[in-house]
Amino acid sequence: MHARLLSAPSRAAASTSSSSSCARRHPRRASWDPRPPSRNPASPPLSLRARASMDPAPSQGRSDSPAHGVSDRVVGVLGGGQLGKMLCQAASQMGIKVAVLDPLENCPASSVCHQHVVGSFDDGDTVREFAKRCDVLTFEIEHVDAATLEKLEKQGVVCEPKASTIMIIQDKFRQKEHFSKFGIPVADFVEVDTLSSIEKAGEMFGYPLMVKSKRLAYDGRGNAVAHDKKGLSSVVSSLGGFEYGLYVERWTPFAKELSVIVARSRDGCTVCYPVVETIHKDNICHVVEAPAGIPEKMKKLATSVAEKAIKSLEGAGVFAVELFLTNDNQVLLNEVAPRPHNSGHQTIEACYTSQYEQHLRAILGLPLGDPSMKAPATIMYNILGEDEGEPGFVLAHQLIKRALNIPGASVHWYAKPEMRKQRKMGHITIVGSSMFIVKAHLDKLLQRDTDAVNKARPRAAIIMGSDSDLPIMKDAAAVLEKFNIPFELTIVSAHRTPKRMYDYALSANERGIEVIIAGAGGAAHLPGMVASLTTLPVIGVPIWTKSLQGMDSLLSIVQMPKGIPVATVAIGNAENAGLLAVRMLASRDPELSGRIYEYQQNLEDSVLGKAQRLEESGANEYLRQYMKP
Repeated sequence: MHARLLSAPSRAAASTSSSSSCARRHPRRASWDPRPPSRNPASPPLSLRARASMDPAPSQGRSDSPAHGVSDRVVGVLGGGQLGKMLCQAASQMGIKVAVLDPLENCPASSVCHQHVVGSFDDGDTVREFAKRCDVLTFEIEHVDAATLEKLEKQGVVCEPKASTIMIIQDKFRQKEHFSKFGIPVADFVEVDTLSSIEKAGEMFGYPLMVKSKRLAYDGRGNAVAHDKKGLSSVVSSLGGFEYGLYVERWTPFAKELSVIVARSRDGCTVCYPVVETIHKDNICHVVEAPAGIPEKMKKLATSVAEKAIKSLEGAGVFAVELFLTNDNQVLLNEVAPRPHNSGHQTIEACYTSQYEQHLRAILGLPLGDPSMKAPATIMYNILGEDEGEPGFVLAHQLIKRALNIPGASVHWYAKPEMRKQRKMGHITIVGSSMFIVKAHLDKLLQRDTDAVNKARPRAAIIMGSDSDLPIMKDAAAVLEKFNIPFELTIVSAHRTPKRMYDYALSANERGIEVIIAGAGGAAHLPGMVASLTTLPVIGVPIWTKSLQGMDSLLSIVQMPKGIPVATVAIGNAENAGLLAVRMLASRDPELSGRIYEYQQNLEDSVLGKAQRLEESGANEYLRQYMKP
């Protein structure tokens, strides 16, 4: 076992001598000094940077003094990749000290952690020494020495999540057995250890057949598909042979791949983040869309399966539950990661509590934060290496430059020193007022269909049953134009074009429409029928007709049954319908809200100006000057 410590820069420029406790308070990067010889001659010396020792860090539990900030406890993280880096960034914001154990001196987390111990996180001796300076151990990668963690737990070291959970997760076959035992739906699976056993599995499950390694499988590694019996031997060889440990799963025809981030506190409480859809490229997560565009019933089912799975495991922290939504609307668990996850990166910008802050809250016994989204729609795009070496860096830089010009886009660069094809080098998160809008921004980022992207995307829709309604409905259009709100204007008849109305209403949300203004006369079915088909707010405009002067339209709109709300305005007052739509849009658009305030101020100024002129000129003069027939 060999490790050395890299600490954050000290404010003090130099020091001639210091004790180990002083070194912890004032670490320096100035020199490399060996640790004094160990009292145990069997233990090899540790090469340490900045004179820091591997002695235990002071624990909050061993002191009666109050915490300075959120927590005085030191969090030790096994692994210093991009997940560790973002965990350290969240910790820094909260004033929590994080020590990282990673074999790479320039690992992504090294630039932002409080202390970096250079050493292997799957070496038992190194982990034991590292644990001495931490109050709680956690992980950014599950491929750690779980047996050592189990021993440390017996010695009183706090590991979150627990070693028992890591052991289950490390072996994907054991993971499947565990979840199956707890009644959590998974694809049919069976262990295989000979050619005859895998051939029998092929006969049982049919082809294509998913063949998987039990251990060290992630980002598409360790998985292979056999399309027929003839391909079994080559698939087994590609995975290292049966001695490597293999199992097979029944092929799952899925409609979407989903993920749910579940946070569990030390007292067992759980909170779930909104269900997201993950889109993979060459078996690597490429895009995450939040929230997932699936029915609410399916979201509840996915959340229920995810929460049940995590409650079957031990320990606190953030867990990612990857799921399949099948073509027949079943939700099957694919696998679980006992740590922050790629499918939760967007929570940094999109949610009130990021998955990284949540993980720290959970493992430290702090109250769990609000996981709900503060942005209506988000897309996370992984920056994957497109080429080897410097050409790959050039391509990534070009992508980042475009991202800096995208509204609502945030760039996260992991600062990995080596570029490889398909390697996760960073990610870009785009937030917006609708999924349609953020997808349009992603298209612009990726230079797809740029002409269509540059066109203003409609946020509002004005529809009417007949062109005879246009003289009234044009007033709503004038208001939207006044506030620079892109909109679409068309004819949709509930009675004469029912299929068009049905398709229009169902697709409105997906196309980025945020509010619908529907004008109708007579029976006025259009607003109510559209409202029954969409989750968007619908404003009905009663149109004046000769027969009943619009009263039939007004009463038809306001008499909608419970559960199908339609807002309405005075007969023929499409201008107010336009203003109401603007206010609805402004509820999550601060810039538009400011324009509404300015509009109201102008109305007030106009009335006050009229009052002043009337008071100064008198009634007759006012009528003569300002109210000429």
